[in-house]
Formats: sequence, C-alpha cells, structure tokens
Amino acid sequence: MRSVEEHRAALVALVSPLPPVRVALGDALGRVLAADVVATVDLPGFDNSAMDGYAVRSADVAGASAASPVVLDVDGDIAAGDTRRHVLRPGATMRIMTGAPLPEGADAVVPVEESDGGVQRVTLMLAAESGRHLRRRGEDVRAGDVVLRAGVRVNPGRLALIAAANVPEVSVAARPRVSVVSTGDELVLAGSSLDHGQIVDSNRPMLMALVEAAGAELVGFGHLADDAEAMAALLADVPGQPDLVLTTGGVSMGAYDTVKEVLTASGEVEFSKVAMRPGMPQGAGVVGERRTPIVTLPGNPVSSYVSFHVFVLPVLRALAGLPPEAATTEAVASQGWSSVPGKVEFTRVVLEGGRVRPSGGQGSHMLGALAEATHLAVVDAATTGVSEGDVVRLLPLVGEN
Repeated sequence: MRSVEEHRAALVALVSPLPPVRVALGDALGRVLAADVVATVDLPGFDNSAMDGYAVRSADVAGASAASPVVLDVDGDIAAGDTRRHVLRPGATMRIMTGAPLPEGADAVVPVEESDGGVQRVTLMLAAESGRHLRRRGEDVRAGDVVLRAGVRVNPGRLALIAAANVPEVSVAARPRVSVVSTGDELVLAGSSLDHGQIVDSNRPMLMALVEAAGAELVGFGHLADDAEAMAALLADVPGQPDLVLTTGGVSMGAYDTVKEVLTASGEVEFSKVAMRPGMPQGAGVVGERRTPIVTLPGNPVSSYVSFHVFVLPVLRALAGLPPEAATTEAVASQGWSSVPGKVEFTRVVLEGGRVRPSGGQGSHMLGALAEATHLAVVDAATTGVSEGDVVRLLPLVGEN
C-alpha cells in the first residue's frame, strides 16, 4: 500500500510545467503571476497635495494660528490633472485640489478647513511645516521596484497596483486544460426520473466546478456507461487536447470496474491502494498517442472530492509551474473525533473562530457533511484519535478560502 506522499509524488512526476503566458491587465484578475512585476514609473509620479487647500511656502505661514492668522494673496488655482508648470512666488499661495501637482517653491499645504476659503486673498490659520499634507514623488514606489512577486494571485487590489505601476500586461501561469469523465451505468443527470438502483451523477459537476475554481480550464466533460469498448476509444483520443484527464468511478475491486479493466490492459496506468481515508483506491498514468496524463479517482463522492484536493490540485499546480504543495494552516479542535490507525485521515471540518469541529458524518457517501465543510483536517496515520484542544493541520478547500 502506498503512502499519500508516495502517490502524490508519482502523480506530480507525470507532468511537466506548461510555459507561462502573457495577458493584458484586464485579463489578469485571478491569475497567478509567473514573473515579478516591476514598476515602470514612480508612485506618486510627482509631488502632489494630499488635501484640498492652499499650497504655501512653510516660511510664509510660520507662527500662523486661529488667534494670529496669516493673510496671503491667492495667485490662482491648480486642479487635479493640471499639467501646466506653476511657480509659487514668496508671500503668495495657490488654491490646490487633492492629487494636484505641487507648484515649484511650495513645500506644504494648508487644508481649506484651516482658512476662510478666500479666492483672491486668504486668511490661513495653520503653521504648516515643510512636508505637511504632501505626497512626495516615489514615496510609495520607485521606478524599477518589484511591486509584486511571482507566485501571488492577482486580486483587485494587486490589479490596481499593477495598473498604477504603468504595466499593461503581465506574465502569468498557464491554465491547465482538463477533461472530466464520470463513469457508471447507474448514473443519470440531475433532474432525471430515477429508476430503482439509479443515482444522480454528482461527481461530474462537482469535479468540473473544482477544476474551474482551482484556476484550470475545463475543455471537455462527459459520462460513460460501463462499456469497455467505448471507454477505450475515448481515452485513446481524448477530445479537446487536455493537459490532464480526470475520471471518477470504476477503480476499485468490483467485477464491473471498467475504468480499471480498460486502463490496466493498456499497461500505461498503475492502480494502487493508498493508505488514506477516504479515497483508498487510486490510479494514474498516461493515455492515448499524446500520452496525456490521467488521474482516476474513486466513485464515492466524498472520496473523489478529497482525492481532488490531495492529489489533483498538486498536479494542476505543477502543470502551472507552481510549487505542488499548497499552504496549510493549523487550528485547535473544539471537540474530539476518532481516526483509523495506519491511514491518513482527511476529516471534513468547519473552521470557526480559530477552532475546528467535524462537519458531520464522515462516511465516503455523506454529501451533507461535505457541503458544510471549510477545510480538511489532516490526521496522520499514527494517530488513533483527535482530542479536544489538540492542534490539527488543515488543508483549505477550493472555493472556501
């Protein structure tokens, strides 16, 4: 029986990183940077006002206060977006708006609230020292600075930073192309009338959603009955030219486990028992003339879901040129639960206020507990149970964090 780490390593070894791609800024949201982003401009790009008010020479308002104000001539207005060159003469001021460029000679801004609002002559009641209410050129970022490192995901705030740094396109990790195939005579589409012995195919829409939530591209999906000839034909030439094929079902020890039957005959796919619960039966290899990597997942819905996080996510990350291992976190158990010795247990849990509890029944067919879960608690094979107060390692679920 393989360990979880051994099987994960075997799967990651099946793939090679895809080359990164360059995308326009507008298409970068949600993508993972494949190269550092370097600013091409200073931020701010010029000295500017942090307030609506009056640009002054600090020496001209020294000692100003409400009891002893200073009166200055107003030599004009400077609005945000004004590109003219302005020079402030000694003994005068200029009205200035937030974000407007500072006139030459000015070294401070008196907020409009500290004045009488004059437009030709103004009474100022603040002794603004040099640098007061100013944003200096380059105080945030200098041209040539790395503003974002490779490996981070572009969110709206990072997108704004890239735009402000005047970078119109970025290098991002490729989105692996994935096909999903569910198998089994017993499966029917959601909304169908169920005959005795039939079940709704929940694995296929679940895996499709997981693929897309993980940032990969879904290029094909379908369902196959337990027909060895049809399955062999499909896997010999998978449509859509995917970088990875996922199947679910038909990999255990049953007499009608067609996926295992067909792929074992090819000699290119290895089936293993992995020391984990849920998800012990697993398979992986290559199919077709293109030698497309394939990962065969168990048919039990929870087993398939857990296996996606434990094995498929690392493969997708490796294809994208990212470190295969996702970050984990820790939390304290708010209640205890049992674990099977000799196997790594992936308990579906809910994280609330820094503490975790099982999300419900843990059987591999129990979707109710899966729907509530936010993380998988990783309980090692040597542990026979988690006690209240124990610190447990957590693997975040795709789409939950």
